Amino acid sequence: MHLPAPGPWARYVAVGDSFTEGLWDAEPADPAQCRGWADLLARSLSHRRIDSGQDPLLYANLAIRGKQIRSILGDQLPVALEMKPDLVSLIGGGNDILRPSVDVDQVARSIEDAVVRIRETGADVLLGTGFDASDSPLVGMTRGRTGILNAHLWSIAQRHGAHVLDLWGMRSLHDWRMWADDRIHLTTDGHRRVAEAALVGLGQAPDDAAWDDPLTPLPPVPRIEWVRENAHWLREHVGPWASRRLRRRSSGDSRTAKYPELTPFA
Repeated sequence: MHLPAPGPWARYVAVGDSFTEGLWDAEPADPAQCRGWADLLARSLSHRRIDSGQDPLLYANLAIRGKQIRSILGDQLPVALEMKPDLVSLIGGGNDILRPSVDVDQVARSIEDAVVRIRETGADVLLGTGFDASDSPLVGMTRGRTGILNAHLWSIAQRHGAHVLDLWGMRSLHDWRMWADDRIHLTTDGHRRVAEAALVGLGQAPDDAAWDDPLTPLPPVPRIEWVRENAHWLREHVGPWASRRLRRRSSGDSRTAKYPELTPFA
């Protein structure tokens, strides 16, 4: 059985933060290594090329957890462009939005400048909207900021011919089983579904036609269990995150990119 026809891309570089690094999706061959949606997207694009008799896709992933948009655009993007990619996924801003104070319009202007810069090289760009966190009691407080940035991203994509990975529109991500214990990063199944959404955003046929179908509903969680889970979340995840903010530290400090050079991805 043949895979769908390959896209036009031979050199894909991903830049971003923990979302693109693939936090909480362990690489099966090396559980200490993150995999994530961008790796899964690259694998799918590469397999389609190989299936049609072409060379494997060349892929690099420069994303590092905790990075804000200034670091993504100032540190990662220049390195990405030196690789002369024909596809760049540029997804960031989530860490900016989580800060107590942020100029969302300025974040959008920075992203648009970067999109223009990438498009001038002839490469395609994949942007990504933020997720609708209305079901989260704490992260949901940033929903307005996320909605404003999303509106900017769709306009930027329209103006400059970029593609969009539409996380906000994904129904399946409203199921907590798609999210890791920290309620900010995806599980393995969540990353898999986002990789399918990325294919769709790029105008490609998904590998799984049911990629966004909701899961079978679970019975309601007893209130006492929900309270216990919230307490665990605050203690194990929110507390350490807030502590790093107070100390002006990031989870990505001293970390380097997992795939810093273009490599045949098969």
